[in-house]
Amino acid sequence: MNPIDSTAEWIEADGLGGFASGTVSGIRTRRYHSLLLTATIPPAGRMMLVNGFDAWVETSAGTFAISSQRYGPDVIHPDGASRIESFEYEPWPCWRYKIDSNTIIEQELFVPKGESAIFMSWRVVPRHPERSEAESKDPVALPKVNSAGSLDFARDDGVIKLRVRPFLSGRDFHSTHHENGSFKFVADQNGERVTFRSYDGVPAVVACSNGRYTHEPTWYRNFLYPEEEARGLDAVEDLASPGIFEFSPSQKPAVLMLAAEGHAITDIESIEARHAQVRTIEHARRQYFSSPLERAADAYLVKRGKGKTLIAGYPWFGDWGRDTFIALRGLCIATGHLEEARDILLQWAGTVSQGMLPNRFPDQGEQPEFNSVDASLWYIIAVNDYLLAAKKQPALTDDCHIEKLRAAIEAILAGYNEGTRYSIRADRDGLLSAGEHGQQLTWMDARVDGREITPRIGKPVEIQALWLNALAIGAKFSGRWQSLFDKGRAAFEEKFWNEHAGYLADVIDCDHQPGTVDLTFRPNQIFAVGGLPLTLLSPDKARRVVDAVEMLLLTPVGLRSLAPGEPGYAPHYQGGSRERDAVYHQGTVWPWLIGPFVEAWVRVRDSTSEAKAEARAKFLTPIYQHLNEAGLGHISEICDAEPPHTPRGCPFQAWSLGELLRLERAVLA
Repeated sequence: MNPIDSTAEWIEADGLGGFASGTVSGIRTRRYHSLLLTATIPPAGRMMLVNGFDAWVETSAGTFAISSQRYGPDVIHPDGASRIESFEYEPWPCWRYKIDSNTIIEQELFVPKGESAIFMSWRVVPRHPERSEAESKDPVALPKVNSAGSLDFARDDGVIKLRVRPFLSGRDFHSTHHENGSFKFVADQNGERVTFRSYDGVPAVVACSNGRYTHEPTWYRNFLYPEEEARGLDAVEDLASPGIFEFSPSQKPAVLMLAAEGHAITDIESIEARHAQVRTIEHARRQYFSSPLERAADAYLVKRGKGKTLIAGYPWFGDWGRDTFIALRGLCIATGHLEEARDILLQWAGTVSQGMLPNRFPDQGEQPEFNSVDASLWYIIAVNDYLLAAKKQPALTDDCHIEKLRAAIEAILAGYNEGTRYSIRADRDGLLSAGEHGQQLTWMDARVDGREITPRIGKPVEIQALWLNALAIGAKFSGRWQSLFDKGRAAFEEKFWNEHAGYLADVIDCDHQPGTVDLTFRPNQIFAVGGLPLTLLSPDKARRVVDAVEMLLLTPVGLRSLAPGEPGYAPHYQGGSRERDAVYHQGTVWPWLIGPFVEAWVRVRDSTSEAKAEARAKFLTPIYQHLNEAGLGHISEICDAEPPHTPRGCPFQAWSLGELLRLERAVLA
């Protein structure tokens, strides 16, 4: 494994929509990097409560920082990042800071599942010769409990003091915070507990520690976030710091819990006992997963109301319909977490409206947005995957649940067949027509200044693949869909295939004009061969499509969204929001597309064991390497179209990871 880049990012998700995140260096580079980011109406209403902290160690030799911040115009202070000796992110982030030749400070943090809280601890790790090598290096060895019931700890002969100063805001997680007179620096102290109430209407921050709190309120100004600066967004922030927590880690490990009042357990008698208990439980929970990838998948599974949903990506996405149903197939179904898959599908089943499922629940408020033609169709694909997998587990085949899922499928197909929003309707040829100007209904949905970059109005190729697969699934439950499927399948190859070009059109009947064809070479045609239950082309044509996509679109980290040489092709995804949105689907690589491509590649080779083994070595190896490059243990949303294929967008993307897991556990198994 290559050394981890200091700018690589870690994440600790709470299962509610909130999270803690940061970089290996400890320097916050995004407005989203946080210690305590809370979903006040899970998974929505997300607020940044505690952004970060400064920490320093005092010994007889002097004062040594174990944190670093970036300030404008481009100043890094203090120098704690330079003392990082090692970093591990499994099972949770853990740093070791070299203080001097004999002393190491180990810092770890973790977020427990189901609570908006973070537990942090620091311990002295002296380099004594009698200490075993395993004990010295193991970053996750659990503290031992002595006969008196208290924690044993590493002890140093010298007096060591640790001071921690947290930075607070209390803002919407998409915004930045600036010095103002309304922030309340009040700290209510009660034993081990200190409560900070920054603003009215914002959850209080409860801090529990085994240290001593000193109230020293001040503003820290001009933090600079280079990732936001590169994205053309507000990149400067001021944060409030009410005071300092002081610990004596040479006597016992320092423990600090930060939690959102009303969203975590904060009535604690002993923080040391609580930390030990939660740490043990969380460690055991994480060991339950069969692999680090499966454990990473759990980060996206979150609560919504009484049910569950999936976060599309961290740090800024919420739960999106399309992303949820694509990601679900790998994150939950392929990994055998069928109860979670069932709960998510049932939660969404009740949201069908005129045959459509919402594509997005806004982070503030509960009014869903019905602006996707494919979210509903992906839902049917996911339900089919679930029902096939559930047959092996009779306990999951509850008739009431199955009927609810079938009813949702029927409602979607009926709505699309009869016609619904945005001119979505089954045409006379059995294919699905969709789209109106001013709306982006497919996954290629970027807009700039009210203008659609890839309108794709008419009959987009992947929408037909989804529609025909959905009809075939619906026909299992109701014979009324069989004739429509047969008609559409016969029309598909005839109308989309271009013999001269040797591939499928991206859109036909463009702008609802019969006979018009868009032959722009994009990856959407791969869904006619892979990624869905049915292959819709003859073997010869399927092979030609796969070969063309491999030659023009394949990169080590996914498929390009547009072939080089096509008008508008963009080699890099960078600049402000307008510049980035304009090239979002104009060449930019999407790792999630590696799933349908590899499945298609194997299918046209008859899915032999030799083909699967070759596919693993050829296509999955580079993706595994990416796990250590951007979002640690995860896969990015997008990458640049040209080498070195720099990771862009969200560093933690659900469907990117989901498709890798689907390949691992289902397609190539």
